[in-house]
Amino acid sequence: MNIHEYQAKQLLAKFGVPISKGIACKTADEVGRAFTDLSVPMAVVKVQIHAGGRGKAGGVKLVRSADEAKKVAQGLLGKALVTHQTGPEGRVVKTIYVETGSDIEREMYLAVVMDRGSQAPVVIAAAEGGMDIEELAAHKPHAIARHRVHPVKGLQAFQARALTKHLGLKGDQAKAGAKLIAALVDAFMELDCSLAEINPMIVTKQGEVKALDAKMSFDDNALFRHKDVVELRDLNEEDPKEIEAKKFDLNYIALTGNIGCMVNGAGLAMATMDVIQLKGGMPANFLDVGGGANKTQVTNAFKILLSDKNVKGILVNIFGGIMKCDTIAEGVIAAAKETKMSVPLVVRLEGTNVELGRKLLQESGLNLQTAASLDEAAEKIVEAIR
Repeated sequence: MNIHEYQAKQLLAKFGVPISKGIACKTADEVGRAFTDLSVPMAVVKVQIHAGGRGKAGGVKLVRSADEAKKVAQGLLGKALVTHQTGPEGRVVKTIYVETGSDIEREMYLAVVMDRGSQAPVVIAAAEGGMDIEELAAHKPHAIARHRVHPVKGLQAFQARALTKHLGLKGDQAKAGAKLIAALVDAFMELDCSLAEINPMIVTKQGEVKALDAKMSFDDNALFRHKDVVELRDLNEEDPKEIEAKKFDLNYIALTGNIGCMVNGAGLAMATMDVIQLKGGMPANFLDVGGGANKTQVTNAFKILLSDKNVKGILVNIFGGIMKCDTIAEGVIAAAKETKMSVPLVVRLEGTNVELGRKLLQESGLNLQTAASLDEAAEKIVEAIR
């Protein structure tokens, strides 16, 4: 689960991360009043969407009066902001964050992320931060420091000192930087994050070290421990199909292709997507119905696939183990009839009760094709949508 910048800053501030004062707004009038309430000569107007690259896309503006802030907000609220992370459709701006401006002397990068290779959280830091951090990682990997956080002992003092040295902080700024790093790690661990990022972390001309931006993502499996974090969820920022899938315990991620996929097992789902691409097609989604799905879940999974206007054909690839092939067949038949399916359908079944499953499909009266292998299934669906 992701949250907005202003929400992430509010959480981090509770752990001791220094931030600038700011106010979240829903209307242009509120933005104008927020500038006045902050009582500063300069403020920053920031769109709040779950995507990076807002600055380059025109979603971050400096303003010097309440009227200017209001005018900028009028040009952003209700509009779709397109960044390199949103896709061509962009994200509609519904919230704007007005924050006190900062006299920036230096920008740095700091993040804590769960690293499977290290089997622990890892602190990542770079003396250069801001909008071009991706390019820095690609072309100057040596400029990025990585320190593994012990799962029990946490971040050690010598690691914090090494990180501040890498960031080029000295004296009181090094002390402030070490406290900020420790606070970010504490927040990451306490809130069961998968990512806690500050980009940029800045040093002001007044010598302050603080977070100018913040991004946090949380492990969905641990959200039951954090009811306060769950309340920060913004459904407007999520794909409606993904929201619907969660209601039925389905693992669904929308993609940009035109072949809908329904598979059981994450590994098999990934393999199915790969083979579709090898055969010249593009998957429209990742959908794992799980090993123990029932007829109702399969039916709803099928409905979610068909609700995607980009889907021109569907490939069902099921290996029946715990979930029997006849159960899958019954769900496919029920959903196809209920939704009056009009796109090509290819079904590949293997495993428990496979013969019964295939018989049900053949006698269903549906316009579908069956396949004996994944290669054959992928070839058939790619050809069908052409």
